[in-house]
Amino acid sequence: MQRGRREGSLTIGRGKVPMRTVPEMSIVIVTIMVSSAEVRIGPMRLTQDPIQVLLIFAKEDSQSDGFWWACDRAGYRCNIARTPESALECFLDKHHEIIVIDHRQTRNFDAEAVCRSIRATNPSEHTVILAVVSQASGDHEETSVLPLLRAGFNRRFMENSSIIACYNELIQIEHGEVRSQFKLRACNSVFTALDHCHEAIEITSDDHVIQYVNPAFERMMGYHKGELLGKELAELPKSDKNRADLLDTINTCIKKGKEWQGVYYARRKSGDSIQQHVKITPVIGQGGKIRHFVSLKKLCCTTDNNKQIHKIHRDSGDNSQTESHSFRYKNRRKESIDVKSISSRGSDAPSLQNRRYPSMARIHSMTIEAPITKVINIINAAQENSPVTVAEALDRVLEILRTTELYSPQLGTKDEDPHTSDLVGGLMTDGLRRLSGNEYVFTKNVHQSHSHLAMPITINDVPPSIAQLLDNEESWEFNIFELEAVTHKRPLVYLGLKVFSRFGVCEVLHCSETTLRAWLQVIEANYHSSNAYHNSTHAADVLHATAFFLGKERVKGSLDQLDEVAALIAATVHDVDHPGRTNSFLCNAGSELAVLYNDTAVLESHHTALAFQLTVKDSKCNIFKNIDRNHYRTLRQAIIDMVLATEMTKHFEHVNKFVNSINKPLAAEIEGSDCECNPTGKNFPENQILIKRMMIKCADVANPCRPLDLCIEWAGRISEEYFAQTDEEKRQGLPVVMPVFDRNTCSIPKSQISFIDYFITDMFDAWDAFAHLPALMQHLADNYKHWKTLDDLKCKSLRLPSDS
Repeated sequence: MQRGRREGSLTIGRGKVPMRTVPEMSIVIVTIMVSSAEVRIGPMRLTQDPIQVLLIFAKEDSQSDGFWWACDRAGYRCNIARTPESALECFLDKHHEIIVIDHRQTRNFDAEAVCRSIRATNPSEHTVILAVVSQASGDHEETSVLPLLRAGFNRRFMENSSIIACYNELIQIEHGEVRSQFKLRACNSVFTALDHCHEAIEITSDDHVIQYVNPAFERMMGYHKGELLGKELAELPKSDKNRADLLDTINTCIKKGKEWQGVYYARRKSGDSIQQHVKITPVIGQGGKIRHFVSLKKLCCTTDNNKQIHKIHRDSGDNSQTESHSFRYKNRRKESIDVKSISSRGSDAPSLQNRRYPSMARIHSMTIEAPITKVINIINAAQENSPVTVAEALDRVLEILRTTELYSPQLGTKDEDPHTSDLVGGLMTDGLRRLSGNEYVFTKNVHQSHSHLAMPITINDVPPSIAQLLDNEESWEFNIFELEAVTHKRPLVYLGLKVFSRFGVCEVLHCSETTLRAWLQVIEANYHSSNAYHNSTHAADVLHATAFFLGKERVKGSLDQLDEVAALIAATVHDVDHPGRTNSFLCNAGSELAVLYNDTAVLESHHTALAFQLTVKDSKCNIFKNIDRNHYRTLRQAIIDMVLATEMTKHFEHVNKFVNSINKPLAAEIEGSDCECNPTGKNFPENQILIKRMMIKCADVANPCRPLDLCIEWAGRISEEYFAQTDEEKRQGLPVVMPVFDRNTCSIPKSQISFIDYFITDMFDAWDAFAHLPALMQHLADNYKHWKTLDDLKCKSLRLPSDS
């Protein structure tokens, strides 16, 4: 190696960081110029790119130079950051394998705070962070490494500017932690494959403790993985259909390290016995000993088992509504159920609580009166007794009908209740045009700049009262009103930071958390806090519900990561700059927005347009600035489509499409005769669109499915907003869109009962059949009972006077 001096600079952003000259060295270091390295983990062959190192030093000194030249000699790619902000931004852009942080002095920046902010990001899971600490003087006792470990550091490096010392430290980290983390990172692909595998898979320890089950196993056995992990197989109920010595035979075989295959009866959570083809493979691990057992399970195709498959997704309920008919069609359609319409269920609470029909009956009952639905039902009935050629032709007809624009419903109230009539008229029409020339123009509250807003702190350093609340944000019982109170009516920024971090939104969009925080601030600032209902708390509530739905297995398996990001953004912006008045009001008043959007989806069009205007106007809050054009167009189209789906004039169209294109084919597949899991088509782009629309629609009006206290609070807020609209309509001489919402005469329980009966029940039945939401349906039943009790007692308020 040539000895002497070397000068240069490192480009960072738009500037260059000067590098000191390095004195003549007496130690020769072999330069390792490696383009990539091959690493093996089991049968996988992985290629590791050159190691990337981030040095975070506020000032240049001999120690930072030592690490810089050590990286150069080792063939690593190196970046230097001088501030915590630039360090985080650089890391989110490059995803370095090793980070070295100067911990020797605190006057420049807090090294532990920097480490925590990096650890708060998803990419840091597999990053090794090294703390450079000062040499302890002889009269000082050695300090503990625990504070460093708690802050997120992996290792400690005593200050030593020798290039060979820095080089040796980095090489040891690469061959130790970095390569181990690289292998662990590859395991994500293996688990992704297992999660999407159609075969049921169970992994246990060598002493038969369950360590993993995949979604196919959960579906087959009826358990949730949380009920199984950590339990011994012996704790689970066994079927009495197996011969007495079968378990001993299996254990004897696999304990010898041999694979066992055969037929086995298993007992589902419901108590039913199902017959399976099982293959159990011992996995040899450390020390040549058996460390795990992997079981692959398929349902056997027998007549008895077909009955079990038919029952797998059935809930207990009233079977008197269904009549079963068996027929054969191309050896795949062995069972079909002809179901009478149960759409006129009435408004009594018991009917809501006992609505757990058998799955096909429940789904076929969701036949909201639209001409296309009647046609599909007639064709389904005709197929049962048709020749194969006719049945095939009718199948093709159904495919066409389910994917074209033929779903406009025939609107009409289910009864003559004025509350229902007013709700339908107010929410599903664009209002009566008033010819008096009396125009209403609401004042736009568009914040073009966010410079007046204080920069929020990172999600890791929020006040304890807020952090404690956010710990529970993944639960459906999360109390958004408590978050509203402790954040002084700014819940959207804090909840948004937590939820977007959990879903890795910054990583997908390649933006920093600073940009995301600024964006959330701008969006929240353009919600009207003066609105009783349509404010940023409602937006945060819809974001929370959307994130909850995205966590459901069938939803998660139907959408990709870009869909998830689009859904979260759409939920955040779906009501931005809402004036607290309905579309009908704006059209009747001749508002600027109604004129701009031709009285069609006025508010929803405004929400999406304004959201994108605010986002792209300022680079500081433009979360889309780093994604490529194609991804941006895909994301933009998905966000627009979802926000427009919240407009109520097409409510029944969206629900009909979802039931006929998603639920019914899914139910037919589940209750069909094939053992193998056949694709339902839910991953087709057009069906993914239907799922996303249904998800945000349900999130937008999920109030009746929240715990009772939250449901009551939301009911009071929306009623107050409608009361205020009625008051203004009377003052302005405008048509009163919903006359029943007169604050002096309105019965809030009746309005809630009507809303649930007409809009909520069928929609959430359909969504529950797809996403499986028993807790929400129970809340819906309980809340309906609450409103019905109040109505029976002629009480018009939110609670009985004695409960207030």
